[in-house]
Amino acid sequence: MKRNSGILADRAIHELLNAGRLITEQALDGDQIQPASLDLRLGSKALRVRASFMPGPNSTVEDKLKRLTLHEIDLENGAVLETGCVYIVPLMESLDLADDLSASTNPKSSTGRLDIFTRVMVDYAQEFDKIPAGYKGQLYLEISPRTFPIIVRRGSRLSQIRFRIGHALLTDAQLLDLHAAETLVASETPNVSGGGIALSIDLKGSGPDGLVGYRGKHHTAVIDVDRKGVHDVLDFWEPLYSRGRDELILDPDEFYILVSREAVHVPPLYAAEMTPYDPLVGEFRVHYAGFFDPGFGHAPAGGSGSRAVLEVRSHEVPYILEHGQIIGRLVYEHMQEHPQGLYGTGLGSNYQAQGLKLSKHFRLS
Repeated sequence: MKRNSGILADRAIHELLNAGRLITEQALDGDQIQPASLDLRLGSKALRVRASFMPGPNSTVEDKLKRLTLHEIDLENGAVLETGCVYIVPLMESLDLADDLSASTNPKSSTGRLDIFTRVMVDYAQEFDKIPAGYKGQLYLEISPRTFPIIVRRGSRLSQIRFRIGHALLTDAQLLDLHAAETLVASETPNVSGGGIALSIDLKGSGPDGLVGYRGKHHTAVIDVDRKGVHDVLDFWEPLYSRGRDELILDPDEFYILVSREAVHVPPLYAAEMTPYDPLVGEFRVHYAGFFDPGFGHAPAGGSGSRAVLEVRSHEVPYILEHGQIIGRLVYEHMQEHPQGLYGTGLGSNYQAQGLKLSKHFRLS
């Protein structure tokens, strides 16, 4: 049964392409459409700019780029994007949305786990990562590698987009009912407020040494975002262990990969997202990559026990995280219809049934 509102599923995204609402420079890659989202591809050039900017209600992105661009980089054969710099890349996809169709964007999971700060902007925008209903025009991706320099090229995928009709968010009461029926997080007493269900941090660790996470190293080699399983973990990451303390001090402006204490479940008729940083939970930012597709952690899709991997960065002051501390919230939305495919079922999903896991770019041993 198809709802009047909700997140568009894979079949409907195909229909957007066929109807000319989704416009691409070249045919979509075979795995570009996900159960509830579309991966976005970099175009042929990156523009190094003086600083991040917002177009604002009276400007296109191109208007601002004319004033702020320092130089242009050809991406056809690959190029290095340096840490601490800001780049704007016109994407290969553009939109001609119907008046009742809006969209939102987020970094892909692998992008967040590499501490690549990305956000999509559109002409006349006053917010990043939000595309208003009826938008017609180009999409642009702001990219700023924070920890590791990266190699990207035309067609690299760092961000993803979800399309939405109407209001689809579940209320607190609906979340509690869905949790009672489907167990959204592995907790007997779920903490639900503000339309989200809480996740807490696991700092007891796993394995004989109590591995709790990783901290990014500085002054490393480059990471090619399109190559899987080629980098040695210890060249880029410092493993962190609990040593029986069940706590971790976050150093200012360091980047950490940690994991939720609870397993997460996204039933097939729903999509989830990690809410943005909330200053009420502490002086840190959690989870760049916010989208959880239908089927994540779903047992029939091979996802039983899937944890949420958390990309964490402290702010100006050191901050102590303790085991079991709430570190973020998941909001759930209705899908408009059941996806044809689910996360983890033959879609090349990299993080189904995951525990603490680095991005796909690193060798497992």
